[in-house]
Amino acid sequence: GKTGVCHSGTEAIVASWNVHRREEPPISGTRGAGTIFFGYCQARCTYCQNFSLSQGGLGHRVGPERLADMMLYLQKKRCHNLDLVTPTHFVPQILAALVIACDKGLTLPIVYNCAGYENLETLKLLDGVVDVYLPDAKYSDNKNALRTSKMPRYVDHNQAALREMRRQVGPLQLDEEGIARRGLLIRHLVMPEDISGTREVLRWIAEELGPDTPVSLMDQYFPAWKAVNDPVLNRRLTWEEYRTAIDALEEFQLDAGYVQEDLMELDTTSTV
Repeated sequence: GKTGVCHSGTEAIVASWNVHRREEPPISGTRGAGTIFFGYCQARCTYCQNFSLSQGGLGHRVGPERLADMMLYLQKKRCHNLDLVTPTHFVPQILAALVIACDKGLTLPIVYNCAGYENLETLKLLDGVVDVYLPDAKYSDNKNALRTSKMPRYVDHNQAALREMRRQVGPLQLDEEGIARRGLLIRHLVMPEDISGTREVLRWIAEELGPDTPVSLMDQYFPAWKAVNDPVLNRRLTWEEYRTAIDALEEFQLDAGYVQEDLMELDTTSTV
């Protein structure tokens, strides 16, 4: 039969698996994250920088044994963790592979790297399995989420998911090397013309989840894929827009997170 929006069938679709060194410092550390990129996505972001994976179907279908082998390979590469990117629509397949991999000696912390558009019943399947949640909080306005990402009621689903993630794993906990062992780290991409509603997103996180919740405030927006034809989204973020977002981060005392300095012509990520 036909597959749905996410194109998920009985087997997972894997676009790539490798050592990834460009995540946040607690995720990539010094040895990199063991990243598995899954094909397709439940979102339809018009500006997606990985549209060949999320929309184009790049990747190969793999069974649970093969997926487990990928996990174990990344552990042999001495990665800090197993970083599952866009995993939402393949949770049953991932769980089956994890059973096999754990029986064969997998011990890496599991990072669930997602768009934050989650079903609570799915998240409950992951309780006790996922060590670190790395979700997006993309928008504070449902209309903008629907227009630019085709995700109905994104804010409602996102906020419920973030609460459940926080309940499961608590605040971010780092080991002696500064590597995340457990907890919640939220990403937010600042967008042109404040389509993302950054201040409201940060206010909600601070008030509902607590100011100890780390936020990775990202500045790397650029008009990829269909955004080049969007009159609002067809430009890069300005430093002034990102500076306003940093001001909001400081206003709500979200001091545990990360800001990027690309717009200041620096190539590092620093603690707020």
